[in-house]
Amino acid sequence: MLEKLFLEMIAYYSGDPKRIQHFTKVHSYAKLIGEREQLSPEELYILEAAAYTHDIGIKPAEEKYGSSEGKLQEQEGPAVARGMLMRLGFAENVIERVCYLIGHHHTYTGIEGRDYQILVEADFLVNLYEDGRTDGDGGFVPDKAAVETAYQRIFATETGKWICQSMFALGGVS
Repeated sequence: MLEKLFLEMIAYYSGDPKRIQHFTKVHSYAKLIGEREQLSPEELYILEAAAYTHDIGIKPAEEKYGSSEGKLQEQEGPAVARGMLMRLGFAENVIERVCYLIGHHHTYTGIEGRDYQILVEADFLVNLYEDGRTDGDGGFVPDKAAVETAYQRIFATETGKWICQSMFALGGVS
């Protein structure tokens, strides 16, 4: 079922490799963190489905409002995801939780559930990189202040913290 969803999301973002690359990377980190944090099989399944679809609201938000701002993604995403997940045959309890996660993945207060926490961490790992800049030689230059602030305020899982520290060379941050 997750494989079908992955392919469906590639088709959904046809012609937009940046978005396809983004959700693929978020899924990879979410799955890794979820496995290392020992989510139950059901929690991991929901997390993976949410990671694939978390930004599904970008397209309708851009069409309706000319913006992909996070709150608009949260507002527009669940309805699109619900239709896709229903068509693919996902169980109602999975659809409900995935839609909840899509509708809250840019809300960083009151995080409820390990799946929610891990989705936010995975999205941050990817966004912190994608939002960085390149130097004149094509190397990556992260926004160190943004990384450190996110590390302090967002990351709660041991695995997510370790990946963030390792990826962005955060020596001395704890």
